[in-house]
Amino acid sequence: MQMALSQNDASFGDGEWFKFRMSYSGFLKAGNATLSVKETKLNNKDVFHVVGKGWTTGMIKWFFKVKDRYESYFDIETLLPYKFIRNIDEGGYTKDIEIDFDHNENKAYVNDKKNNVKTVYATTPNIQDMVSTYYYLRNSINPSDLKKGDEIRTDMFFDKENYGFKLKYLGEETISTDFGNIECLKFRPYVMAGRVFKEEESLTLWVSKDKNKLPLRIRADLAVGSLRADLEAFKGLKHSFKILVDN
Repeated sequence: MQMALSQNDASFGDGEWFKFRMSYSGFLKAGNATLSVKETKLNNKDVFHVVGKGWTTGMIKWFFKVKDRYESYFDIETLLPYKFIRNIDEGGYTKDIEIDFDHNENKAYVNDKKNNVKTVYATTPNIQDMVSTYYYLRNSINPSDLKKGDEIRTDMFFDKENYGFKLKYLGEETISTDFGNIECLKFRPYVMAGRVFKEEESLTLWVSKDKNKLPLRIRADLAVGSLRADLEAFKGLKHSFKILVDN
């Protein structure tokens, strides 16, 4: 059953903004990424509009240019997505896709704008998109209920197929960040192996062990090398942010 979101207990809200520093194989500056949240309306419905952008910088840009944009419009209370946009250019590999979700009929209307093809797919109830999944899980995961090895599952529609998304809890870990030492929850999102990722268990995620569940670090083992994203700036947090102070 899809949960209704209490705005007081929500881990995020209008005006939240993150900026990430991307590095390749641990040392080479690779790019930046941002995530922003705004309240707006879509077809007279109150929604959160999340925009995620990623782009390469420095030397990496010379031989592998990336410019990605992801957008999701999802319901403020249920967090169910209504529209998802994926517009990417990764070294010449491009996609320009818009997806509209009909949760009453359990259908996804996919508009492949690059190839001028429109298709309709059946979806499972309470389907999430690639972006809304993260915000849905931020609100639904209760750290006090987690045990090491637990797996959290949800259904996600990605591009043109239903995908059973799985997140494994790896335990707690304190990591050093730009802001100081932070107590974190460590997860293993299972991803699709293939063109980008080396294998299903290629991704590791660290989020702050507080009400915000800030995404502080993401590490990905790629087909060639590894990519790491570290949170370097933020604003608009809904709750206080706890930093450990050395005595």
